Amino acid sequence: MYQIKCLNKISPVGTNRFNENYCCGENVENPDAILVRSASMHEMELPKSLLAIARAGAGVNNIPLDKCSEQGIVVFNTPGANANAVKELVLAGLLLSSRKIISSVEWAKTLKGSGSEVGKLVEKGKGAFVGPEICGKTLGVIGLGAIGILVANAANSLGMEVYGYDPYLSVDAAWGLSRSIHHARTLDEVYANSDYITVHVPLTADTKEMINTESIAKMRDEVRILNFARGDLVNSADIIAGLDSGKISAYVTDFPSDDLIGMEGVVAIPHLGASTPESEDNCARMAAMELIEYLENGNIRNSVNLPDIAMPREPSSIRICIFHRNIPNTISLLSGALADEGINIENMQSKSKKDYAYTILDVTGDVHESAAENIEKLPEIIKVRIIQ
Repeated sequence: MYQIKCLNKISPVGTNRFNENYCCGENVENPDAILVRSASMHEMELPKSLLAIARAGAGVNNIPLDKCSEQGIVVFNTPGANANAVKELVLAGLLLSSRKIISSVEWAKTLKGSGSEVGKLVEKGKGAFVGPEICGKTLGVIGLGAIGILVANAANSLGMEVYGYDPYLSVDAAWGLSRSIHHARTLDEVYANSDYITVHVPLTADTKEMINTESIAKMRDEVRILNFARGDLVNSADIIAGLDSGKISAYVTDFPSDDLIGMEGVVAIPHLGASTPESEDNCARMAAMELIEYLENGNIRNSVNLPDIAMPREPSSIRICIFHRNIPNTISLLSGALADEGINIENMQSKSKKDYAYTILDVTGDVHESAAENIEKLPEIIKVRIIQ
């Protein structure tokens, strides 16, 4: 029986996917896999039994990826499962950045008790909250993944001209992008042409604080910036300076920080991007199915530390799954080690991702646990699994 430990409350839409061959709960010990949402795992001692971690969401900054790779633990996420929820909030952010909706609603509350004068006061005071329509304006979308594409297409449908930038745009993603979207070749092209800019890229060493004094200077005056991806994609101090100077008209973020809260021109939303029941259900379902496919068949989809790889099972064969370093001649060493054990390879797939690789073997012959132990003695090998 497989043991699945939940570090957060996970939607039953996901946990109900586990059948009688699984034990799933918060108090599971020696887990084969972990389901997690936002709980930090950086200080957690990873048990030797652990084979996989599935993050019910897109970001994995709460998971120690390097440690997992070193210990042969596959880490999954659920890209696209919360995309529609985030898209809808981004569209709301576009309107909030333009129409001063929040400040006007707060002002309207101050009229309580004015009786029959409320109507006159509204007409007199509403001029302080004038803001432009988004129709006919230009939106720059940086990052055309699952969320960015939905945002670009929706904004285009609302009458906006859209520039999209993504140097790593996949063929599959391109098929989902409206032909009306302008393909920006550089970030500078996005900055120069956009009245609104929304960022949808992962947080890496290259993208950290990509919105800063230098990039803001290349943008149009009175630009409106939206960040529903990661807080550290922007330099908050530079955003505040841009707001103070008038270069930036509004900054809408799903990641409040102490220096931004209460700042004129900032709409700070308390990380509501994926906070919908539909999104939580979608993420939980996808995460559970990723774990099931990996634990039962050794196949990988949506891993952040290993490549996608899948191979149909041969009913008469035994499957060996090997997490190893991406070093030349490793496959030859594996073949030799298996031959020494009297094991014949019927089918094989192997793929790599940066420093690590994963190989699936369907074999025949007498396969004992000692075979896995002997293969793991090779310096290139990190973890070996035998699936009967």
